[in-house]
Amino acid sequence: MAKNGVKGKGRRGAVKNCTQTYNPKNKLYIKRDTKTGLFMGAKTSGGKFKGVTTES
Repeated sequence: MAKNGVKGKGRRGAVKNCTQTYNPKNKLYIKRDTKTGLFMGAKTSGGKFKGVTTES
């Protein structure tokens, strides 16, 4: 699990065990569990999730 570092320094490490992919139908990024393949959530505020690997 990634952790937020000292204030002003940003995130420490990458988020493990999940990836993100873009859904062109609703124009949102969806976070997915790499072990089970189940969708975990969508980012509704625009842009990508921070520290999560993007699928191609």
